[in-house]
Amino acid sequence: MHARPPLIGIVTHELLPEPGVALAPGRGRDERTCAPPRLNLRLTYVHAVHEAGGIAVVLPAHGFGDDAHYLLERLDGLLFSGGPDLDPGTYGQVPSPQLGPNIDRAADDYELRLHEAARERDLPVLAVCRGMQALNVARGGTLHQHIPNHRQTDAPHEPTHAVTLTAGSPLHRITRRRRLAVNTFHHQAIDHLGSGLEVIAHAPDGTIEAVFDPSARFHLAVQWHAEVLTHRPEHATVMRALIDASSRPGLALVA
Repeated sequence: MHARPPLIGIVTHELLPEPGVALAPGRGRDERTCAPPRLNLRLTYVHAVHEAGGIAVVLPAHGFGDDAHYLLERLDGLLFSGGPDLDPGTYGQVPSPQLGPNIDRAADDYELRLHEAARERDLPVLAVCRGMQALNVARGGTLHQHIPNHRQTDAPHEPTHAVTLTAGSPLHRITRRRRLAVNTFHHQAIDHLGSGLEVIAHAPDGTIEAVFDPSARFHLAVQWHAEVLTHRPEHATVMRALIDASSRPGLALVA
């Protein structure tokens, strides 16, 4: 008899407005209930979870924060995906003129609540790109609202720069590499590091590229999009590590 594959919730902030949809009558003045946005998650995340041996379920950052613990008790692990910039108000700053579009504070607050609930439950977490930034903000950290030259024009599955991993770190052990070739599709990055997080990878310009929580069973975050690099063995191991931790409650990610 085969073991049950772990159920991995993919948290997405990829919400787009639905133009031309008439407002539903009797639903109040809240735009989310009158004309809710549509999901726009790339299926690369779902494919990566499936290839690593898990089952994916997509979790929209819909803003109903009271359900966080009820939701997470049904899951074995979480994958926080990429997406638009966080509202700078979530970390006490005013917006930069170079802030990206599609800012959604209600969805941000829900995603931050999921990060908090996952920490409280010690649920295995892998956070990608914006997901890493949200993890840092959830821990009281801040972000650089704009950094140049970190958004490649090459295809997503093509690495364009190297990152250096801390020797002996969990990411070093998982990938068996001190240097990784990665892709890059962000213009924000961690500034002040959040509580309980440890930096374990840097880009050549000093940008923080990966962090983890040494007190958690498995809390790992990477700035690059590992989900589209799983054709490279060293990146496929990152996704498999999440699936392994979600399958085996006793497995810990430690330095």
